[in-house]
Amino acid sequence: MSYIDGFVLAVPTANKQKFIDHANEGDSVFIDFGATRVVECWADDVPRGKQTDFFRAVEAKDDETLVFSWVEWPDKSTRDACMEKMMSDPRMDPEKNPMPFDGKRMIYGGFVPIVDLGGKR
Repeated sequence: MSYIDGFVLAVPTANKQKFIDHANEGDSVFIDFGATRVVECWADDVPRGKQTDFFRAVEAKDDETLVFSWVEWPDKSTRDACMEKMMSDPRMDPEKNPMPFDGKRMIYGGFVPIVDLGGKR
């Protein structure tokens, strides 16, 4: 069964191209180690809620834009093996590919799909 890693983060709007460059470099590691798909999405129509929302979840500032991302894996064991390999991959070295956002405010987690309509089988 497939496995999904999901992420929400706030990126300084002025760093959009830096984020794209960072993602193009770093996301290739996921693909090289077995991910079937990586998607990075720049906020376009994200409402502010009355009690909770994406903005509050990552303490987004007025000069930041939300990014919603996910990585699809064939299964959790492939994902777990990748995470171990990534730690020593030079493309993930923050000195060589620094994050253009505050990683401490990123939220993320691993998820088991329970409904998958219209996807490839």
